[in-house]
Amino acid sequence: MSTITAAANAEALAHFAARLAFETDVSDVAAELATGTPGIVVVDSRSVESWNQGHVDGAVHLPTAEIAERAAGLIERDAAVVVYCWGPGCNGAQKAALEFAKLGYAVKEMIGGFEYWAREGFPVKNGAGLVTRRAADPLTAPTSGISCAC
Repeated sequence: MSTITAAANAEALAHFAARLAFETDVSDVAAELATGTPGIVVVDSRSVESWNQGHVDGAVHLPTAEIAERAAGLIERDAAVVVYCWGPGCNGAQKAALEFAKLGYAVKEMIGGFEYWAREGFPVKNGAGLVTRRAADPLTAPTSGISCAC
């Protein structure tokens, strides 16, 4: 008998629907930003040192500790806020998302964070203002024009 058991169908439906309501991935964020659709605001919740090292081109820098005080002055209330921090080993994005939710914003976490944004080869801006596009890590992103089609 397998030790890997799945939840009941109704529980699985509720769980995965909820996750998709709260999370998005770097590829979906990049695709959304590429359309130029207004209303999405990507927020980098890391320190200024991390921001200067590299961040999502077009993101707003708003460290988690400053969200409660500064968010209203930087981000429209009806914006769809997408937060990120370093990567999957960091819960900073969840902390930032919680702060935005407390303020009444619609918010999602960008799973994978900045680590997977850079790994997948999306544009990175640094403290000097330079925008670079790195080669995608072949072990973490499709590199031959294929897609996971998710």
